[in-house]
Amino acid sequence: MLVAGCAGRPKNVLLPVADTAPSSSRVEMLVTTTRSRSTNRGEMFTGERGLMPAFADITVSIPPKNVRKEGEVAWPKRLPPNPATDFATLKADELTLDAAKKWLSASVRKSPDRSVLVFIHGFNNRFEDSVYRFAQIIQDSGVQSAPVLVTWPSRGSLLAYGYDRESTNYTRNALENLFQYLARDPEVKEVSVLAHSMGNWLALESLRQMAIRNGRLPAKFKNVMLAAPDVDVDVFRSQIADMGKQHPQFTLFVSRDDRALALSRRVWGDIPRLGSIDPEQPPYKKELEANKITVIDLTKIKVSDDLNHSKFAESPQVVQLIGKRISEGQTLTDNRVGLGDQILVATTGTAAAAGNAAGLILAAPVAVVDQNTRDNYASQVGALTGPSAARKPAAKGCDAQPTTRCD
Repeated sequence: MLVAGCAGRPKNVLLPVADTAPSSSRVEMLVTTTRSRSTNRGEMFTGERGLMPAFADITVSIPPKNVRKEGEVAWPKRLPPNPATDFATLKADELTLDAAKKWLSASVRKSPDRSVLVFIHGFNNRFEDSVYRFAQIIQDSGVQSAPVLVTWPSRGSLLAYGYDRESTNYTRNALENLFQYLARDPEVKEVSVLAHSMGNWLALESLRQMAIRNGRLPAKFKNVMLAAPDVDVDVFRSQIADMGKQHPQFTLFVSRDDRALALSRRVWGDIPRLGSIDPEQPPYKKELEANKITVIDLTKIKVSDDLNHSKFAESPQVVQLIGKRISEGQTLTDNRVGLGDQILVATTGTAAAAGNAAGLILAAPVAVVDQNTRDNYASQVGALTGPSAARKPAAKGCDAQPTTRCD
């Protein structure tokens, strides 16, 4: 039944099509990935691990608001997509490391505040899932930072939780390399990091490594958005401590009815996951206040995702709110933000939240179930029975240098 629910959505949607809808919007992004290259141009990168990071320049066409609801990815119902009604890929070019650096430099110069937004997706994401979801968030929030998608090797299957988790560990050094490059680049004045679900583990570990290596985190790393983080609360305490007193403004988005994190809690020994805590209860309230972590509780938000793991991108009010904060560069003053205040800000422009939110946007959900689950079932069972199911060797990617990073 779960597999049948999304059986109608086509895959491999990244083959570029002609730009036939002048009224559609365009979102350009730099992609860095530790995934292996695919022989299928419409897929570009698989869920397997590449030997070295690779880069891509991707442009996504997004249909106008009278066709698509905000918070929604208008997946094509058939291929090729129709740019007038569907998300469609207009450009998908692989880049060398030097070309990626040039792309980033040009995009940063276009940003009003010379800022960069790094997005790191979560569990159960195919490459195209992360591309289209990030494009939706950029479009709906109105953020003007240079957009960098970091995409790590996720097999896009509910059966591959363990593999996906190890893939985040596999990607830590590459993400730190990206962070180090952004820290050194004099053109970049501000960096915001947006992570969702399992991607939070990767983001926090890479920031922790960077802080230990450098003695502290750079001041230009202003904001880190932790959306539905699939992270052990005890481990999070140690990660924050290792980053030292000079750390970014953390904003934590929680939802106590997140069923995906409830399942993860059972997998990880019944230790609470950071994204599903009650921030008003001890010991969390005191610890969050001591570390000046802003908390936004979205428990009462209702979205179409039955697992309640995708509230951050699917709620138009929340996405609009964050986009408004980014575009206006508001300085917010209250450390505890109520949902009613969130909506008030979105509609009236009244500041009612905490911290410097000049580069923040909300996290994107994963596609919780799709037809790829069926495709991956046989390989996952085979992986449990022996080496016969071992993955194919990863294709060699680009030079693993500063701008390389995936999510």
